[in-house]
Amino acid sequence: MASSSSPQRQPTIGFPRRRSARRLAAAPPAKSGPDPTAPRLPPCPRAPGPAEPGRAAPGTRSARTKALPLSPRKRLGDDNLCNVPRALPCSPAKRSKENRGRRLLFGDPQASPEKPSSPGPSPRRGGQETPRSSGLGGQPARTRLFRQEGTCYQQAKRVLHAAVPDRLHARERETGIIRQFLREHVGGRRPGSLYVSGAPGTGKTACLSRVLLDCKDELAGSKTIVLNCMSLSSPQGVFPAMAQQLGLPAAAGREGVRRLEKQLTAQGPMVLLVLDELDQLESKGQDVLYTLFEWPRLPGSRLVLVGLANALDLMDRSLARLSAQPAGSPRLLHFPPYTREQLSAILQERLGQVAGDPVLDAAALQFCARKVSAVSGDARKALDVCRRAVEVVELEVRSQTLLKPLPGGDSPASPVPKRVGLPHVSRVISEVFGDRLAAGGQGARDAFPLQQKVLLCSLLLLVRHLRAREVTLGKLHDAYSQVCRRQQLPAVDQAECLSLVTLLESRGVLELKKTKEPRLAKVSLKMEEAAVEHALQDVVLVGSILAQGLR
Repeated sequence: MASSSSPQRQPTIGFPRRRSARRLAAAPPAKSGPDPTAPRLPPCPRAPGPAEPGRAAPGTRSARTKALPLSPRKRLGDDNLCNVPRALPCSPAKRSKENRGRRLLFGDPQASPEKPSSPGPSPRRGGQETPRSSGLGGQPARTRLFRQEGTCYQQAKRVLHAAVPDRLHARERETGIIRQFLREHVGGRRPGSLYVSGAPGTGKTACLSRVLLDCKDELAGSKTIVLNCMSLSSPQGVFPAMAQQLGLPAAAGREGVRRLEKQLTAQGPMVLLVLDELDQLESKGQDVLYTLFEWPRLPGSRLVLVGLANALDLMDRSLARLSAQPAGSPRLLHFPPYTREQLSAILQERLGQVAGDPVLDAAALQFCARKVSAVSGDARKALDVCRRAVEVVELEVRSQTLLKPLPGGDSPASPVPKRVGLPHVSRVISEVFGDRLAAGGQGARDAFPLQQKVLLCSLLLLVRHLRAREVTLGKLHDAYSQVCRRQQLPAVDQAECLSLVTLLESRGVLELKKTKEPRLAKVSLKMEEAAVEHALQDVVLVGSILAQGLR
């Protein structure tokens, strides 16, 4: 009896094998009753054996196993990157989100950075993807992305730089004087000095740099040293800087000055020393400036000194002893501010280098030249205003054309999508010069309260009367009180005067250096006197204050 029941329990051993076959969808459904072929099943799925009816061969089973996805979530057919032999280095979820929707073209469609199509089928194709094409023929919709490189706005900004141009407009006379001075003194081995003055942005440094570049061959036999005194920590720091350029050992104090003096009076090539921002070397007693300007007058000296500064009266105010000996006094050269016609010619010459239609409107260009010439005559300021206006328009155009479809990938019909107009330049001028003074604008009368205007006029009068850049708050309040009494206006006390100065400092007009004693606080102008006076003369009362002066 036991022998007859044993063969009937044997089919239960094949359940694991039958489950594996059902997972592979290769085995037929199980039969009820004893299976005479069950003992013929192989003991291991990988062991070779005869194929059963309806069961896949081992080779077919292996290929089918590689093609199936690993989980229902990743069952995307050929998009299942886990089954691709050479998968990409990131997860399928991140790669499936890339480049869906519209395709952005940076330039021509042929130059778009796409991978070349391989001859075989791509592992990314054929799966469930978000529809990317909305055009005809299944082609993806091309979208034009605003490209900065090579546009008219970028070209305009490049030509509006403040670097040294090849030709300087309205500075032919000054350039010729500098060139003639260098030929006479450096080429003729005659020591001497030249002082170049002028307001900021009038072309002093640009002219001298252009002359040095043009006369490079003529100055090849001399030693040229160019120093910006703004980079020096103290006025006495000019001597170690010169010693380093001449290859002398570093020495501080009088010893370093004696070594330099001995070197400059010895035999050798001529030394051309260019000191920009010369007024930064002013010190107590002006010993540094006197030493520098007296070196070319020493016997056997081979130094040619060229100094540049903004102050016109630096020689008369700080170096009065030099004028006592006319033979050895430095030669003076003044750069006047640019006029409206000169600024307009400079801007037109720069913008004329941009091919195509003009980027800046003619009315806007004339408006910029007129405003800048009325305030300061600064050519760099005019270039900055135009460049900033171009940037404003460029941002507006970029926001409007960032995702604007470009049919066929062609270029726009007009090379200048939007010109820089009068409103853009006016807004930039208001930002650059500030609503601090609203120079020449319609709201100039209401730009400042009356007390602030009177305080500004008092500061202008005090600076001119004392010939000092900074004045104390006590002296400013005294002058302000005197002006108010003369004009029969109510005056504020010193505490409220300090509040007025603080308000003007917040608007960028004044600079206040506070001290422990408020009356000793230093007050100075952060703007040019001509700019403040030009704005304040629009009011009759302020004009009369400036005309009467201090008594």
